[in-house]
Amino acid sequence: MYKKILVPLDGSPLAEAALPHAEAIAKAEGAEIILLRIPVTPAAEFFTREPAMAVKIQKEEEAEAMKYINAKKLALSKHNIKVTALTQDGPVPDTILSVAEDTHADLIAMSTHGRTGIQRWLLGSVADRVVHLAHIPVMLIHPN
Repeated sequence: MYKKILVPLDGSPLAEAALPHAEAIAKAEGAEIILLRIPVTPAAEFFTREPAMAVKIQKEEEAEAMKYINAKKLALSKHNIKVTALTQDGPVPDTILSVAEDTHADLIAMSTHGRTGIQRWLLGSVADRVVHLAHIPVMLIHPN
């Protein structure tokens, strides 16, 4: 049923809560897991006096994202699961959806941060946007 499972990770243990679920499905279905890390860097406007600082921070974030996603790939590979690790820049919900389409994923497995009230209104919900805009099934793992 599922051949490719996209798992977006932000580096937090909360996001990683989706991994055991994706792993179980991958083992049962013989599916590939596609890990995605989207480095988040401060907007360049905050560094107008120091443009070199913005470039340095961006490169550090990208290097950290690659190191993190490759470590997760290695851990899953040890369990005899086919894994692809990707990093990509861009707005988080849009990038998740774009990578799902580009990789021909047929399931997105991700955690929700469980924000409610004013926090959700101010910060938005990546999970909400992905669920409402995805053309494939989305499995959400609640933080509790």
